[in-house]
Amino acid sequence: MTEVAYLVGTRLGPDAEVRFIGDLASGDLQVEPVAASDWLRIAELVHRYRDLPLGTVDASVVAAAERLGATTVATIDRRDFSVVRPRHCRRLRMLP
Repeated sequence: MTEVAYLVGTRLGPDAEVRFIGDLASGDLQVEPVAASDWLRIAELVHRYRDLPLGTVDASVVAAAERLGATTVATIDRRDFSVVRPRHCRRLRMLP
């Protein structure tokens, strides 16, 4: 959440960051924690896509999507997510 808040704040401004925090506080957005079982998969993804470099944050999104069976993610990092091939689907659909 800290990375998302940082990106929202620096790219969209403090008002957007406050709205984002408010959406978290109200339950309009929910945080999916990294499960203990995700860490090995995150390491595998970071290693496999080290030339991007993928990084822990994006790899954790992929690992959580795999665990939850989600095929759509919200991201502004289209480059990384267009390359990564998750285990449970051909590719992740990206919003916006």
